[in-house]
Amino acid sequence: VQLVESGGGLVQAGGSLRLSCASSGRTFSMYAVGWFRQAPGKDRDVVAAISWSSGNTYYTNSVKGRFTISRDKAKNTVYLQMNSLKPEDTAVYYCAAQTRGRNWLYPNDYDYWGQGTQVTVSS
Repeated sequence: VQLVESGGGLVQAGGSLRLSCASSGRTFSMYAVGWFRQAPGKDRDVVAAISWSSGNTYYTNSVKGRFTISRDKAKNTVYLQMNSLKPEDTAVYYCAAQTRGRNWLYPNDYDYWGQGTQVTVSS
């Protein structure tokens, strides 16, 4: 499975961005896809995750009500719609895929990663 993120950029606080994670290869083997973010000097933390088959979702508390994760099976793409962005959302955002059911919160439980896309929110 290959993952390619896009959609990052510079936005003012209160603005919106939509990230895309396009997958190719053995996409039928995907169990779940997660979005993670990593700010300089900090750990890589999960932001949201979605079950590829059922569409069930998870959000970390700090983004609930602002971010929405979704998937388009026909396009093999997962999206992260980010609204009401805050400066503390600034980070490199990564998408990652699991090929079997494991913990959605742990980076080590994901099998494939994209290269990341920078999101910068100015105050």
